[in-house]
Amino acid sequence: MSFFKKFFTKEKEEDLNKGLEKTKTSFFGQITKAVAGKSKVDEAFLDDLEQILISSDVGLDTTIKIIDRLEERVAKDKYINTTELNAILKDEIIKILTENKTVDLEDYEFATTDKPFITLVVGVNGVGKTTTIGKIAHQYVKRGKKIVLGAADTFRAAAVDQLEIWSKRAGADFYSKGMNTDPAAVAYETVQYAQNNDIDGVIIDTAGRLHTKRHLMEELTKIKKSVDKKYPGAPHEVLLVLDASTGQNAIEQAKKFSEATDVTAIALTKLDGTAKGGIVLGISDQFKIPIKYIGVGEGMEHLQIFNKKAFVDSLFN
Repeated sequence: MSFFKKFFTKEKEEDLNKGLEKTKTSFFGQITKAVAGKSKVDEAFLDDLEQILISSDVGLDTTIKIIDRLEERVAKDKYINTTELNAILKDEIIKILTENKTVDLEDYEFATTDKPFITLVVGVNGVGKTTTIGKIAHQYVKRGKKIVLGAADTFRAAAVDQLEIWSKRAGADFYSKGMNTDPAAVAYETVQYAQNNDIDGVIIDTAGRLHTKRHLMEELTKIKKSVDKKYPGAPHEVLLVLDASTGQNAIEQAKKFSEATDVTAIALTKLDGTAKGGIVLGISDQFKIPIKYIGVGEGMEHLQIFNKKAFVDSLFN
């Protein structure tokens, strides 16, 4: 049995299936209706499929790409049944997820052996950013890693307190200078704390919203420079947290944050609460930024490492 098989337990598989249930019911229910009675891929069917993909928040550009590829694959033999269509769609979805450089991680692991591994977490307020940080910390602590959470979101009311609560839940260390302090200084000193206390991983929370995109860019740039000054080459990861249930708004957020900073990975929360899980494909295709985590429930164990094979298998199961 492979390590992935051990890590991706039956319980995790059930959590993923349950988390994608709304998307599967909506997406494949519509496809089944569109295919019913059809003996070939015609213009009417392609129009129906286009609407289904768009309504699942796959996005217009990605939908057109899938439709074009489907047309190419069935050009020689227009006959198609539901099983054949699902096989083609499954194959094309895997291709899209592969093209965005998403790596199938087997477990929660740092991308480098350098210590401490430093992650800067960005995203607008309300997407589940602080909760995601807590759940990531929890998973690493479970695996014997020492983690510190840095409270660099110093302007939003209760942000520091919320992060401290999550640090206690996760069993992680916590570093803060309080509210209304310089976020760059907090980030710098969190890294310093990690170096002085033999910490394996640093997760730094940042402000979810500033007055303008320019201010956001300036703030994130200051934080990154501050961290790099203390530990050259850091942060090792810039993780963007997005709420899958917001659909196209999540894509707009991804666009703004990827313009403001060098986003290296994405966490998609609240997939269990939406029938529009196609957002995974739209974001993958449009930004070519690897998806690292997906949220399939509210529990501490419900933030899963994103694995293309497990995701697509569940989606088409």
